Amino acid sequence: MLLTIRQARQKTRALFNHPLYVLYSTNIPPPAANSIPAYPFLPSPVSVSSSNVLSTSRTIELHPKDVVLSLKEWFMSRKNPVFDRIFEILKTQDDITADISLSRFNLRLSEALVLDVLNYEKNKDVLSCLKFFDWAGRQLGFHHTRATFNAIFKILSKAKLMSLMVEFLDKYMKQRYFHKARFYNTLVIGYAVAGKPELALQLFGRMRFQGVDLDAFAYHVLLNALVEDGFYDAFEMVLKQIKFRGFEDSITHAIFVKSLCQQTELDRAEEYLRGLLRNGGVGLSGIVVANLVDALCKSKQFMRAASLVRDFRESGLVPMEQAYSVWIKDLAQAGELSEAVEFLKGKKLFDGYVPDVFRYNSLVCRLLRENRLEQVYDLLMDMKDQDIVPDDVTMNVTLCFFCKVGMADIALELYDSRAEFGLSVSSMTYNYLINTLLGDASVDGAYFVLKNAIEQGYFPGRRTFSIIADALCREGKLDRVKELVLAALDRNCMPSDSTYNKFISALCRASRVEDGYLVHGELSRLDRVTNRNTYFHLISGFNKSSRGDIAARLLIEMQEKGHSPDRRLYRAVICCLCQMEDPEKLFYSLLEVQLSRHEPSCLIYNYFIDGAGHAGKAELARDVYEMMKRNGITPNLQSDILILQSYLKAGKIADALNYFRDLSNRSSLGRKLWNTMIVGLCKANKPENAWNMFWEMRSTVLRPSMECYEELVKLLCSQRDYYKAILLVEDLMQVGRQMSSFIGNVLLLHSLQTPRVFSAWMHSRDLRNMKDHSLALGELIKTFSGGSNLDGDILEMEELIRQCFPLDVYTYNLLLRKLTISEMDLACKYFDRLCKKGYEPNRWTYDTLVHGFLKVGRSSEARKWMEEMFSKGFDLTEATKTFV
Repeated sequence: MLLTIRQARQKTRALFNHPLYVLYSTNIPPPAANSIPAYPFLPSPVSVSSSNVLSTSRTIELHPKDVVLSLKEWFMSRKNPVFDRIFEILKTQDDITADISLSRFNLRLSEALVLDVLNYEKNKDVLSCLKFFDWAGRQLGFHHTRATFNAIFKILSKAKLMSLMVEFLDKYMKQRYFHKARFYNTLVIGYAVAGKPELALQLFGRMRFQGVDLDAFAYHVLLNALVEDGFYDAFEMVLKQIKFRGFEDSITHAIFVKSLCQQTELDRAEEYLRGLLRNGGVGLSGIVVANLVDALCKSKQFMRAASLVRDFRESGLVPMEQAYSVWIKDLAQAGELSEAVEFLKGKKLFDGYVPDVFRYNSLVCRLLRENRLEQVYDLLMDMKDQDIVPDDVTMNVTLCFFCKVGMADIALELYDSRAEFGLSVSSMTYNYLINTLLGDASVDGAYFVLKNAIEQGYFPGRRTFSIIADALCREGKLDRVKELVLAALDRNCMPSDSTYNKFISALCRASRVEDGYLVHGELSRLDRVTNRNTYFHLISGFNKSSRGDIAARLLIEMQEKGHSPDRRLYRAVICCLCQMEDPEKLFYSLLEVQLSRHEPSCLIYNYFIDGAGHAGKAELARDVYEMMKRNGITPNLQSDILILQSYLKAGKIADALNYFRDLSNRSSLGRKLWNTMIVGLCKANKPENAWNMFWEMRSTVLRPSMECYEELVKLLCSQRDYYKAILLVEDLMQVGRQMSSFIGNVLLLHSLQTPRVFSAWMHSRDLRNMKDHSLALGELIKTFSGGSNLDGDILEMEELIRQCFPLDVYTYNLLLRKLTISEMDLACKYFDRLCKKGYEPNRWTYDTLVHGFLKVGRSSEARKWMEEMFSKGFDLTEATKTFV
C-alpha cells in the first residue's frame, strides 16, 4: 500500500487534500557533481536514477487510513507473540510463578532459540533477558554455550550493569553443571566483553597455573578485548598462544588487522590483507576487509578504500556485504550522502546486495537530518519491499518523516498505536511530534504527547517544555500545566526556573494563588530560587485574598533569597496587614523583622510610614515617625512628606495643616512640602484650602509644580469654579510656563460640556489685559463650547491647539468627540487620517464613534464600529451602553 505514495509523486494534490509535492519539495539543490571523486566501482548514476525509475508513475488517490494500515502491517512483522508472552511473564511475575508459567510453553531449548529470545528485547528489558537466561540454564537437557554466554554478557555490558554481571558470574560459579574449564572460559569471556581485559588476563594466568586452557572462542574474545582497550603487548602474547595451539583462523586475521588499524599502521594492514589475497584468500573474511576500509575512511583516504573494495570484489574470494555496509556508513558520516545512496542503489541492482536494518537506519537518519525527504522515503520503501524487519529506530524515523512532510495525523495515529507493535518512542520522535503539533497550533495534542513522554521517563529539552507550558498558560489551562510539572518532578525531571515562574505567575493572575504557593514551595524544597517578579505576583495574590500574614512571610522570604522589595510592595503588604484582625500587632511584628535584617535607616521607617498612610492609619504612621526619632534616626524630608500625606489621605485636614505649620515654624519650608500639601488638599477634595495654600506659596519665592496647577485646575473645574481655573492658567502662562496637555484637555472637556468655561474666560478677558497665547486659548474654548463649528480645516484646529499645549491621545479623542456632535462622516474620515499617521485608537476613541452613531440613529454603522471595538478587546462605557 505504501508503494502507492511513490506512484503519486507526479500528482499535485492527493494525500489528505495536501499538495503531494510537499512531501518532496525540500528546496535542496542536487548534489554537486564534484562533491566527491567518481569512484571506479560506482555505477553510472543514470542507470539507477530515481527519476528514471519513476518516469512511468501514474496518478492515484491515497487515503490516510490506507497508509497507516500498511505501515502497521510492516511494523507488526517484527512481533513474535510467543516471545511477547515470555517477556510479559518475566516482567510481571515473581521467580517461582514465572518458572512455572515458562515451563508450560514446552519450549525446545536450543542455542538458536535462546539467542533469538535474548535478541528480541535486548535493548529494552535487560533484567528480563537475564531472568530468561537464568531460567534456560536451569532446564534439564540444555546447557548454555559460548554464544549464549557471549550474548548475555554483551547485553549486560551495553546496559552498563557491571555489578549485576559480577553477581551473575558468582552465581553461575556455584551451579552444578559448571566444571572448571567451562567456568573459566565463561568468566574470561564475561570480563573481556565487559571492557575489563586486565581482569580477564588475571583469570587467564590463573587458568594456566592450574593447567586449564581457554578454548578457541574464548581466546578470540580475549584477543579482541585487548585490541579494543589498547593492551598491545598482551595482545602479541595471546596471539602467539592462539597460533601455537592451532586456533588461527579468519577471525584471528580480522582481529590482527583491526589491531594494525587502531595503531594507524594502515600500510602494513593493507599489505597483510593483500598478502592473504595473493595466497588464494585463505584466512580472508568480509569483516577483515571491512575493518581496513573503515580505518582508511576514518583517515580520509576514500580513494584508497574504494580501490580496496574494488580489488577484493573483483577477486570473488571474499563476501563483500560487510565491506559494503562499512563503506556506506563512512560515506554517510563524511557527509557524502548522495554517493552513499547511489552506491547502495548500484550494489542492490547489480550485486543483489541488501543492507541489514542497522545500515539502512543509519543512512535514513542522516538523510532525514539533512531534510532529503524523497531519499528517506525511497529507503523506507526499499526496506519494506525487501521484507526487512523494522526495529525501533526504523519505526521512530518513519514517524519523524511524516512529521517533517507535514502529515502529523499519520504520525500521531502510528504513535497512538505504538503498543500494538511494541514501539519505544525515542527522544527525537517525541521532539518531532511535539514541535509539529505546536507548529499546527495543536497545543492539546502536544500536551498529551509530552505528558506521555514524561511518564515514559523522557524529558524533552527545557525549551520545548517551556513552549508548551507557556501556550497552556496563555489558554488558561493551568491544571494541565500543573499535571506536567508534577509529573516531571515525580521523575526527577527539572523544568527551567523560567517555566516555574511563569506558571506561578499565571496561577496568581487566575486567582489561584494557593496553587501558585504550593508550586513555589516545591521549588524551594528543590533549592531553586523563585525570581523577584514571581514573588511580586505571589504577594499581590495573597494581598488580594486578604492574607496579609502570608504576604508578609513571602516578603521576608524573598529578602532571604537575595531579592529586594520596593516601596510599592511594602505598601501593599502593610495595607493588607492593616485590614486584618489585630493589625497593629502584625504591623509592628513585620517592622521588627525588617529592622533586625537591616541597619536602621530612614528608608525602612519611611516604607512603614508610607504603608500606614496608604492604609488610612495616620496615627500608626506618626507612631513610626516618633519611634524613628527615639531610636536616634533623624527624619528626612521624605519622612515629613509621608506624614503629611498620611494625614491628608486619612482626611485629617486639621492635623495636616497643624503639622505643616509646625514644620514651617521649625525651618523654612521647601518646594516639595508646599507641593505635597497643595496636591494632597486637592485630592482630599478641599478646593478652598488648596486655593489658599496655592496663593500662599505664590507669595513666597517658590513656584508651585505643574502637578499643583493640574490638580487644582481639575478640582476647580469639577466644582464648576471656572473663573478661578482660568486665573490659574493665566498665572501659569505669566510665569513663562507652557500649559500642559492635561490642563488643556481638562478645559476642552468642560468646554464641550458647558458654555460656562467660555463665559469665565470672557469675564477674565474683560478684567485683565490678555496676551496672544490667552487669546488663542479663548478661541479654542469658544470652538469647543459650541460657539463655532469645526467646518474649517481640522488641521488648522490642531495647529491652534499646538500653540496652546502639546496634543496627545486624549486631545485627539476630544477633537473626534467634537466632530461627532454634528459631522459623523467627517469624524470617520478624521479617524482614518489619524490611523494613517500612526495614532493607536483606544477604548474611548471607539466609544466616541459608537456613541455618535447611536445618538443620530445610525445603528447599523454603530454595530460595525462596536464589532471592531470588541475585536480589539475594548468594551463600551456605561454612558454609551444606555443608547444600545
